[in-house]
Amino acid sequence: MTALPPHLQLHDDRFASLVHPMSRLDRIASGLTWTEGPVWIGDHACLLFSDIPSQRILRWSNEDGVTVFRHRSQFTNGNTRDRQGRLISCRHGPRDVVRTEWNGSLTVLAQRHDHARLNSPNDVVVSSDGAIWFTDPTYGILSNFEGYRAPAEQSANHVFRIDPDSGAVKAVVSDFTQPNGLAFSPDETRLYIAESGSSHDASVPSIIRQFDVAGTDLRDAGVFATIDCGLPDGMRVDVDGNLWTSAGDGVHCFAPDGTLLGKILIPETVANLCFGGADGQSLFITASTAVYRVFVEVKGAEPWTRSAQV
Repeated sequence: MTALPPHLQLHDDRFASLVHPMSRLDRIASGLTWTEGPVWIGDHACLLFSDIPSQRILRWSNEDGVTVFRHRSQFTNGNTRDRQGRLISCRHGPRDVVRTEWNGSLTVLAQRHDHARLNSPNDVVVSSDGAIWFTDPTYGILSNFEGYRAPAEQSANHVFRIDPDSGAVKAVVSDFTQPNGLAFSPDETRLYIAESGSSHDASVPSIIRQFDVAGTDLRDAGVFATIDCGLPDGMRVDVDGNLWTSAGDGVHCFAPDGTLLGKILIPETVANLCFGGADGQSLFITASTAVYRVFVEVKGAEPWTRSAQV
């Protein structure tokens, strides 16, 4: 087998089929503050991502490079698309989850639970039934850097589900220190959730937990994987069920059985990632101050986030 370039690190032979030995690590945006929330917009062949402290959602395309999609984004963090292709975003400032309508207006989907304000919604995914699942750690209220310093009003740092019919906001997991990134398996029978509490408490393990999906509820299925450098944040799953997650030294790729297959080494701490590009085989990686792109040999498991009929 051809030797892999320095930014690709093989831990299991299966990783060789997921990357190409000539795959380059391209930095497509730089000079930013703290990038997060990447989502590929296949309809317009562009990537949207957040620069949280700068309160901007930025847009990147091959043709135009980096431009501003939204000013005064209220410390938007995670982004995804719903089944209709509309943008769903987590905002630290108003401590809510919002949907961008086709006319550009914003609809608040969640802002309170049990008559109290949410902490600071962080990351979000949409299941095929239209339900919206999001994490609610306290990062956006711990300081004024990526939100507004404030006391927490929730009884715990929950993971929530928004019902697609009633709009009811339901806590589905409540025993995380700081729940962060989340991603469904391709068949949506399992939900992976990152525990990033080691950011402020070294005694918290840097793990990804897995939950069996039982209708509108989740059942704890134990630890899926442990991150050996830094902590897990945003993550995505490919069509083969492999989980690609952010970490301190780059992106770690785990097989469905939890085996570490390999790493994409990035010179900055990685916050999040997503699949996209014209062929669906570009991995876009948001790191501390830059965004990177790597070609991979597999597509993401969320087809409606890549393209929609508009």
